[in-house]
Amino acid sequence: MAEDKRQLYKSLGFLSSVGISLVAAILIGMVMGIYLDRWLDTRPWFTLIMLLIGIISGFRNVYILTTRELKRQELENQNPDDDTDATN
Repeated sequence: MAEDKRQLYKSLGFLSSVGISLVAAILIGMVMGIYLDRWLDTRPWFTLIMLLIGIISGFRNVYILTTRELKRQELENQNPDDDTDATN
């Protein structure tokens, strides 16, 4: 029962970090584009370009986080007896 809750919390933490990573990259790209457009008076070109870069980097972050989590789960499944990170 406690192991199920622990796994649930790990999954929720992973999913929230993936979501935050995706949204943050997109927002940072968009804000940079808006700032550059206002500064250089080139509306909407930098906004569109930087938004596209933000979307690409956001999905790249999701890919990296997902592959890292899958490797971690694979290692955890290979060594189920090794409980070095347990605090209880």
